[in-house]
Amino acid sequence: MDILGVIQANILTPVVLFFLLGIVAARIKSDLKMPDAISEFLPIYLLAAIGLHGGLEMRNTGFANMLIPMLTAIGLSLIFTLNHYQILRRLGKFNIFDSYALASTYGAVGAVTFSVGLSFLKNQGLTSEGYLTAVLAVLEPVSFILAIFLTNLAVSKQLKSKKQSLPNDYDNDEKILGMMGQSKTKLSEVLRESITGKAIIILLGSIVIGYAIGDNGFNSISIVFDDLFTGAIAIFLLEMGIIAGQRLDDIKKVGVFLVIFSILIPTFNGIIGVFIATALGLSLGGSVMFGLLMASASFIAAPAVLRHAIPQAKPSLYITSALGITFPYNIIILLPIMFSISTITHNLDVPINLFNYFGINLI
Repeated sequence: MDILGVIQANILTPVVLFFLLGIVAARIKSDLKMPDAISEFLPIYLLAAIGLHGGLEMRNTGFANMLIPMLTAIGLSLIFTLNHYQILRRLGKFNIFDSYALASTYGAVGAVTFSVGLSFLKNQGLTSEGYLTAVLAVLEPVSFILAIFLTNLAVSKQLKSKKQSLPNDYDNDEKILGMMGQSKTKLSEVLRESITGKAIIILLGSIVIGYAIGDNGFNSISIVFDDLFTGAIAIFLLEMGIIAGQRLDDIKKVGVFLVIFSILIPTFNGIIGVFIATALGLSLGGSVMFGLLMASASFIAAPAVLRHAIPQAKPSLYITSALGITFPYNIIILLPIMFSISTITHNLDVPINLFNYFGINLI
């Protein structure tokens, strides 16, 4: 498998080229701007299309067959979030608030990245297990809830112990803890905001609708939610490119450590995700999408949740790293790498299928 060839072919796809066009437009300070109405419409359309297809697949597959992948994804998300925190806190020397905000951003998932992954598979003539859309919806709040809980717990311990000083490496924390005071965020508020956000509502609602209408019902709207899907992603990626291009100047502000973190962590998480998905018996395309879920970072839901939940964290860090560094890297380079790895692992003579161990038949 020629990984460089796959990366080159991926760069020359309409979706990636429109993204690069947006970056160029931003860098040359063009007045190109997406109308507000389209900017509001496209994310809703993409999530609705993803949800409908996911609902259809869930109806055909059944809930039992998606249970193990979903629980595995949740477990990995929690483990990765804790791992991110330790790396950021101990190696990066970030304060607890920035550490947990960044950890949850990279433990969460990106619906836009997921959309690009579906388009990539379509260009390769592949599909994935549609129930991964439900996994996408469930994973959205998991990492945020864990991060908020641990942040509140850490602050409570610090305030209760009334330590006179903190270790030298964490000099800034004492000030920030004082600012925190009694303003700890309630987990119920985070959960409510995560679940009732428009992205999750439209995604979950579309999954239910897709499950209810079945293939026959979907045929009447397939021209809108199937045939136009790739074109809509291309236009949306144009806007994402403009936003990413505008944030390129901020990359130098986040520091070398965070730049490296924003590339290595998604790579590690994504490749681990591909291997585990293959072991669980997911298809070639499904393993790629599972890996992409593990590799993606949230740059839409994260700011909405973290600005309220961890206001002491710097948005410039988690927004710039996720959107300005990880997102372009994922869709241009990491996605073809995971596709190549998934292709190799699925061509092994003795594939591992843990579903057979549990007696679950995916066919």
